[in-house]
Amino acid sequence: MYWLRYLLKEPYHALGDAANREFMGLLFKYGNSPRHTMKKVQFGNFKLQVPDVMSFLWQHKEIFADEFYYFEAPSAAPVIFDCGANVGMSILYFKKLFPDAQITAFEAEPRIAALLKSNLQENNIADVEIVDKAVWTDENGIWFGSEDADSSSIYSVAEKKKIPSVRLKDYLLRETHIDFLKIDIEGAENDVLTDCKYALGHVQNLFVEFHSYIGHIQDLANVVKIFEESGFRYYIDTNQHRLKPFTNHRYRGNDVMDLQLNIFGWRE
Repeated sequence: MYWLRYLLKEPYHALGDAANREFMGLLFKYGNSPRHTMKKVQFGNFKLQVPDVMSFLWQHKEIFADEFYYFEAPSAAPVIFDCGANVGMSILYFKKLFPDAQITAFEAEPRIAALLKSNLQENNIADVEIVDKAVWTDENGIWFGSEDADSSSIYSVAEKKKIPSVRLKDYLLRETHIDFLKIDIEGAENDVLTDCKYALGHVQNLFVEFHSYIGHIQDLANVVKIFEESGFRYYIDTNQHRLKPFTNHRYRGNDVMDLQLNIFGWRE
């Protein structure tokens, strides 16, 4: 009966717990919404305004259904740095997990940062420090291309504009202990991690979404080396099954990226 278990594996997983059932319900409710169109959405007790429903759906899948950011902490008020907070889905999850968490949220894209602020206000979350600047290696600003949904980056093919930046290393060194550091900054992670590699000793859990842009050096080895030299055990998940990879070089048909993966690091 192996073939039957194989065929039913995904449906069973999708309906096997409340969070995945909620995701399936959101797919039915919002799955036919047009791309890159502002829309109000709701799940559980949360209400948000999002710029792209499909991005919201997959954020829900990763964050709430699959619980990519789940961690345990010795304190009821863990220190969390959320670099690339987008419209606030990760913060809603962290606050659901730890209502008293001390969160600093960074969001570079001005329009998305405005949505982040309004979404947190809509959901009565007022104790989050929001830094509406790009996480970078200095405070001199950075040239940044704004695109729809969650594709804005320093490697964007869209027209670029200079936006304010902060040096993440300075923020890290202000804390004596950081329970969770999330870095999802659309291609800037390599530069930022390199700048911060001697300031990660007090970080307990580290999540990095790695992006490889076509025409630019991949340098995944450098990111992994920083995890190793900083004393983290780690797990890498591509979250993608690619057919014919020797000829299919694009990430999900993406025109600008050829690889995206998640790196989870923790201290034992």
